Amino acid sequence: MNLKTILFPLLAASIGTASAQFAVNPQLGANFTQLTNTPSGFVSSASFGWQVGADFRLGDRLYFQPGAFFGRSATYIKFTPLDTVFIEDNMIRTTAKVKALLGYNLIHDDGFKLRVNAGPTYEALLSIDSKDDKIAFNKDDYNGGSFNLDAGLGVDIWKISLEGGLSYGLSNAYKDAGKFMKDSKYFTWYATLGFVIGGGPR
Repeated sequence: MNLKTILFPLLAASIGTASAQFAVNPQLGANFTQLTNTPSGFVSSASFGWQVGADFRLGDRLYFQPGAFFGRSATYIKFTPLDTVFIEDNMIRTTAKVKALLGYNLIHDDGFKLRVNAGPTYEALLSIDSKDDKIAFNKDDYNGGSFNLDAGLGVDIWKISLEGGLSYGLSNAYKDAGKFMKDSKYFTWYATLGFVIGGGPR
């Protein structure tokens, strides 16, 4: 997938409809990541993680919404034949994520906005921290990053923002040489609390 062919039309469409309004939305929140396409004998479920960053809104009711986030996440994996549960081989992922979303306010009143957003994102793997020095699984077994499709639903009440959404991974989580689940992709739910700065009357 060519990222340029996705980002440029989104940016052009947004700028064409945008007014001079600009807002910054710093956020802090939780994420829950599991794996898709797990092989027989493996069951994946979400473990708690966190993220911090900011979205930017360029436009009015329809707006371009780029963003950048830093986060930590992990995933519970159960190997059913042995009834063994581990946290992705006790690995905790640190990532940096950039977004290029389009947003639209379904309700666009001063003091209250109900909004949706969607678009492509990319999440780069910065590091892997092991909680068990006996485990040989390491960062080299992971892909360096993942292209995703994200979608969210949020509300702004005065300057307070609440948002929930999902991120569907398009890239494999592991390299072909990975020890297991080499075809699996990440699927993440997230929820954030933030504060809107700018953007005209609230």
